[in-house]
Amino acid sequence: MPRIPPELCTRCKGYRLLCGLPSCPILDRLRSQARSLERARWSREVQGSTPPSILVGERGYPGVRLYYMVPPGVAGPEAQRYEDPLGWRSSRTPLGSIVRLRSELVAGVLRVDARRPHELLYQREIGPAALSERPVDSLLELARLPVPRVSFDGYTKPVGPTAPARRVEVEGNPRLEKPVERAIWEDEKAEVMAWELFNRGVNVYTIQRALSIGFLGRLRARRLVPTRWAITAVDEMLSRRLRRLLKTAPEIGEVEVYFSEYLHNRFLIILKPGPGWMEWIEIWHPHTVWTPGAGGPVASVVREDPLGRKNMEDGGFSAAKLPVLEHLYSRGRRADVIIVREVLPQYYAPVGNWHIRETVKHALAQKPLAKNPQPGELDALASKLIGEWGLAKRISQLMKPRKTLESYMD
Repeated sequence: MPRIPPELCTRCKGYRLLCGLPSCPILDRLRSQARSLERARWSREVQGSTPPSILVGERGYPGVRLYYMVPPGVAGPEAQRYEDPLGWRSSRTPLGSIVRLRSELVAGVLRVDARRPHELLYQREIGPAALSERPVDSLLELARLPVPRVSFDGYTKPVGPTAPARRVEVEGNPRLEKPVERAIWEDEKAEVMAWELFNRGVNVYTIQRALSIGFLGRLRARRLVPTRWAITAVDEMLSRRLRRLLKTAPEIGEVEVYFSEYLHNRFLIILKPGPGWMEWIEIWHPHTVWTPGAGGPVASVVREDPLGRKNMEDGGFSAAKLPVLEHLYSRGRRADVIIVREVLPQYYAPVGNWHIRETVKHALAQKPLAKNPQPGELDALASKLIGEWGLAKRISQLMKPRKTLESYMD
């Protein structure tokens, strides 16, 4: 097999199959390694509480697979830890523990027509269970023993052993937040409802699931939305609204530097006076999950202008952008933004882009490490935090005079 350039892998993250192969060889290897983490045998009848955890696939659309996940024998509040991005980040749950938790979930797979979400989700209460505030007792009757494997990609959380489901029974009573319960029956555009829920304190992960399972949008036009698409769609919908609200806001008055690290990913955020240009710089070290054969660091850049026009799509950038705009909106200020993500070799398995969103949010919730540093001071500080700061600075346009960036985008 010809050598695949690492630069291509960091753009693809196992999802787009830009290399032309039928499956990602990196993820295939991870799946085989993860088998040792799984239980040897499962029953065809699985009882437990969904955390809640549900995933909609995209292959074969509109005839998609719906994965309803349950940790066998685990019921009540304990089940929540199997799908808990906010809790994982706040407790700094390590990468290996997250992979183990996800590998213990059994997924019953149903074939669903994405154009007809009501029949399966509303009538069987699978949809309300997926949006419940607390775990919901469930029963999976599987057609065969689950396949012992774990599926990874760069956008969604890992999925554990799977098997076709003869029956999915929601045995408990889902409890929905009141804004979510009202939104189910609202005949309004998905973007409007997503913003309303976000503005009322509903977390972004519930909104993503609501869009994915066909609970948002015009009543007659609702569809199931593949989970990968829904994650980025919600990030982008909310970001567009925040950008519009910040359009006439005053600029921040000085440069601010923030930093946080989690799951062997480092994030440096620099806010500087400006109308709202954004730059996402990803640097992957050799021997990370997407760069097994790289001879040196591999970098990519996404740039977005104040109107939200960007040079390429990237789910990681969308995940990082939302908490930054949320932070600026809470202050009523605009800023130019540089986000540097440095991925260390210890990040051996992708667990979804939720950790990007949460780590950037955590960084901005702290006091800035520096305010209005001089160029030399900024370089000294950034070099201590980001090992490849020199590379990030060379490819950054926002570290140069603003007209250079405007000329680039033109």
